[in-house]
Amino acid sequence: MLSLFADEKIACFLSFSWMPSLALSLSLWSRTARRNVEFGRTYVVKPKGKHQATIVWLHGLGDNGSSWSQLLESLPLPNIKWICPTAPTRPVAILGGFPCTAWFDVGELSEDCPDDFEGLDSSAAHIANLLSTEPTDIKLGIGGFSMGASTALYSATCFAHGKYGNGYPYTVNLRAIVGLSGWLPGARSLRNKIEGSHDAARRAASLPILLSHGLCDEVVPHKHGEKSYHALNLAGFRNLSFKTYEGIGHYTVPKEMDEVCNWLNSRLGL
Repeated sequence: MLSLFADEKIACFLSFSWMPSLALSLSLWSRTARRNVEFGRTYVVKPKGKHQATIVWLHGLGDNGSSWSQLLESLPLPNIKWICPTAPTRPVAILGGFPCTAWFDVGELSEDCPDDFEGLDSSAAHIANLLSTEPTDIKLGIGGFSMGASTALYSATCFAHGKYGNGYPYTVNLRAIVGLSGWLPGARSLRNKIEGSHDAARRAASLPILLSHGLCDEVVPHKHGEKSYHALNLAGFRNLSFKTYEGIGHYTVPKEMDEVCNWLNSRLGL
């Protein structure tokens, strides 16, 4: 096991019963936080070799950019610059409204649960802004773990659609997406969005996406990774890879990261 991240530890909060006074405080905090979303510290890992690609990597629920920056710095990918931002601290419904770092709000992982498109758009725009200042000859990508993977996949759908969920144009040219142990927000409406535009269908078909998931994941069950893969494929994303790891829970292992390295080298021509 290479590392175990904060969102698995946060799962222990799900069984807590919140006292009324705390619930009221969290409700007031929620309304204030929605108006004032501030992203945390961004960590940058500079390339050790020739700078050929920049990837924004997104942490999981309750974590920060620091832990992943340390891991990414150790990977044998000398030509990649890694940008590891930290999500805003916000109340999260699945934690009973408890505030922690999160790219968007989430209730339960089910097809019936509404997606927080306001939070998703805010985070996707922040990520795009981080990439927008990179040199024009640099290949750009987004990756992440758990909720970070979900935000990366949402960014992929914005790129293909050519705009965010709020209608504003998405202008970053993405070349690779990596999602570890995550799920796809907005899956229900994705196919209609992509099929309605020739340009969107073209962008979707050309974008390389790597998904991987542990078969024993109890935080984000493996079935959500499978459903995400099938939803993307049905919507026209053709350059897809889905890897399953037997005996692995909600964490990453050296074998998985080795495959991420090989995939990025191949898809980005490093």
